[in-house]
Amino acid sequence: MRSALLAISLSLAGIIHAQKIQYALRMTKPQNHYFEVEMEVSEFKAGDLTVKMPVWAPGSYLVREFSKNVNLVRAYDEKGAELKVGKTAKNAWKVTAGKSKKVRVQYEVYAFELSVRTSFLDLTHGFVSSSGVFCYLDGHKDKPGTVTVYPYKDFKVITTPLEKASEQKSGERSETFQFPNYDVLVDSPFEIGNQEVFDFTVADTKHKVAVYGAGNYDVDELKVDMARIIKAENEVFAGKNPNKNYTFIIHNVVNGQGGLEHANSCVLSVNRWTYGGGYKDFLSLVAHEYFHLWNVKRIRPIQLGPFNYDEENYTSLLWVMEGFTSYYDELLLVRAGYYTKEEYLRKLQGTLNYVEGSVGSRVQPVAHSSYDAWIKGYRPNENSANTGMTYYSRGAVLAAYLDAVIIDKFNGAKCLDHFMQYLYEEFYLKKNRGFTEIEFQDALEKFLGQDMDYFFDKYVNGTEIPNYKEVFGKIGVDVTYTGKASTSFGASLSQEGGNCIVKGIRAGSAAETAGLSVGDEIIAADGIRVDNSSVESYVGSLGEGETCSLLIARDEVMMELTVQMTLYERPSFKLEPNGTAKNKLDYWLRTTN
Repeated sequence: MRSALLAISLSLAGIIHAQKIQYALRMTKPQNHYFEVEMEVSEFKAGDLTVKMPVWAPGSYLVREFSKNVNLVRAYDEKGAELKVGKTAKNAWKVTAGKSKKVRVQYEVYAFELSVRTSFLDLTHGFVSSSGVFCYLDGHKDKPGTVTVYPYKDFKVITTPLEKASEQKSGERSETFQFPNYDVLVDSPFEIGNQEVFDFTVADTKHKVAVYGAGNYDVDELKVDMARIIKAENEVFAGKNPNKNYTFIIHNVVNGQGGLEHANSCVLSVNRWTYGGGYKDFLSLVAHEYFHLWNVKRIRPIQLGPFNYDEENYTSLLWVMEGFTSYYDELLLVRAGYYTKEEYLRKLQGTLNYVEGSVGSRVQPVAHSSYDAWIKGYRPNENSANTGMTYYSRGAVLAAYLDAVIIDKFNGAKCLDHFMQYLYEEFYLKKNRGFTEIEFQDALEKFLGQDMDYFFDKYVNGTEIPNYKEVFGKIGVDVTYTGKASTSFGASLSQEGGNCIVKGIRAGSAAETAGLSVGDEIIAADGIRVDNSSVESYVGSLGEGETCSLLIARDEVMMELTVQMTLYERPSFKLEPNGTAKNKLDYWLRTTN
């Protein structure tokens, strides 16, 4: 993990093969945050058109209702006469075209949410997340077309992965780009402003980088380091990079939001000062989103392309798409020489302990976490930690587990890279489609030459803790269980405006048993006024079975609760090289460091 549409659909009687689709994008007054969009459809027989807007942005699994940002949907014929437009669904408008030979649909898109999946416009720049801005013809997303961008007078640079059209508009300061079908258009973001642009080449692929916003980045350093990461990624797939050109759009902002992948580009949102102490995290984000050009955009569940833009696209395989990618975004930093083996093992240890130490890991299987991304993953609440586990982290741990299994099985001659190559070859290159859940398991079993029901039953569709000691021990890593039972309060607290507020309650904890709830204000413990740190210190000093009285305020009503301390053991592990199977460990974490 790491865009809203307007669709125009002609009735079947109304379209012919030579149909043309042309978009125009204007931003005449950026301070009002409106993109002005025109979609022109010509060379069709008379009929009704249905204008639609997707409800979600591919790569971000949440229905975001992008049509809420659309205003003033109007349509005109070739003579400029206005046509009737009626609303037929939450994201659809019907245009009565009559005998028109050309129809222009015009609308405004309010764009004032700067994230990797939403659009933004002000006097500093414009960012177009295309799924939230451009239209498509319902039932005819296969049609090619062009987009002409008319930048605001102070904006000098347009960056997009789309190719420039052979024919450009004359007499106006604009640029025209072409696309082979709507899926490619919607997968192509635009950065419009005065961004800094540089490029570098890795193997046969030219990479363009557009950077918006001030920050402590160094262009020469980025060229070298991003190229090293990309070289390591190419090697995962034996040098098979499907792109001749690739575009990075980077937003340097206050609150970075991660990234979003596209087929031949990505958008990264990072804190403007991340290039200092957080630089390796930035490189990890680069590695993550770039890896998606294979894993998600080409190696994919069958539900993830071609897309249904009108509703959720459910799959139980996001643990592979995002989880495997999360695994590689750290592993590749080892291979590129940014982490030592010891540093990487500490990273993996942290992820493993987060996953297995979370209450939700024993409740929600990672397959369910994947499927429920639409209703749970992007809509967390105060109880989410008790009932769920992110498919990013859990999937990364399972990827490491499978990598170890493969390395041991083939005695250090093959690893997870080779399975990814197998999926790329079998499904993308040969079949040019995604795979089903059953096909994914069948592919893994064929690759390994063994039954993997235990893996899917226990760890993918179940919630058991794998035998990490046995699996990783075979490739030179000791795994020691370090969990210990100790007294635990079970509530997370925050100091807000001088008040101690309960922010989370662990299921089955002393705090939950006592009746404490998220949002409560803790005022005193055993008659002593407390703040957030003193509550934690006080209850932390109590032994098993000991009690304390808490004075709380809930909805401004005073209550007294009695907390009896209980023991809690959070599963945790320590990973260390064990000196055996050194050849397999070196093969796994291949680096010169």
